[in-house]
Amino acid sequence: MKHIFAVLIFLSSSAAFAQQEYVSRYDAFAGFAYLASPKLNLAERGFITEFGVNVNRWLVLGVDYSIFTGHSDIRGQDLTPALRQQLAQLVPPGVPVSVPFESTTYTFTAGPQINFRQLKWVTFFVRPAIGGMHETATLKPNTPLTTALVALLAPGGKKSDLEPFFGAGGGFDVNASKHFAVRVGFDYVHVNLFDDLLAEGRNSLRISVGPTFRFGRNVK
Repeated sequence: MKHIFAVLIFLSSSAAFAQQEYVSRYDAFAGFAYLASPKLNLAERGFITEFGVNVNRWLVLGVDYSIFTGHSDIRGQDLTPALRQQLAQLVPPGVPVSVPFESTTYTFTAGPQINFRQLKWVTFFVRPAIGGMHETATLKPNTPLTTALVALLAPGGKKSDLEPFFGAGGGFDVNASKHFAVRVGFDYVHVNLFDDLLAEGRNSLRISVGPTFRFGRNVK
C-alpha cells in the first residue's frame, strides 16, 4: 500500500510539472478542411480559419469560417415524396435517374471551447458545433431526361439555401512551441438544407488540419 501511495504521489507530481505554463490570450488557426455528407455521397474540400480568445486557462470563446467545393449526384430516392410523384410522370418505371451537381458550401460557427492542458506537448479540446451552413448547388443535366428534371427541380439550374446546424466537435493541438502548434479538429453536425427538394436532412463530418498561432499575454 505504501508503494502504491508513493507511485500516485509521483505521477500526480509529474502531471503537475508537465502542465502548460504559458496560455496565450489569443489563438488563430487556418488550414485545410474536408466536409463529408454521406447521405448525398458528397465530399467537399476547402479552407477553414478560426480565431479564439482564452477567457481563462480552460475556456475559449471563438468563431470559425470555412468554404468548400465538391460535386455529386441527386438521385430520385433523395427527393421529397411530392417530387417523386412528379418524377414518376416523366420517367418510366424502373429507370434510375440522377442529376449531377456542383456544390459550394460555407459554414460559420461561434461559441465556447473547453481545453484540457494537463499535458505539455498536446492540448485536447471539446466544443459544441452550432452555427449556419450556406450551400449553392449548380445542377448539371447531361441528358434530355435530366434536363427535364432540372426544369422541375430548379428552373434556373441553381438553388441556394441557408440553414442552422447543430452537433459536437473536438480535437487536439500538438504543441511545437508555446506560440505554435498543429491542430486537428473534428465536427459532426446535422443540417436540413433544401427541405423543399430533399426528403431528409443530412449528417456531415468536418475534418480540419493546419497550423495554430498563439499570441498575447499569459492568461493566469
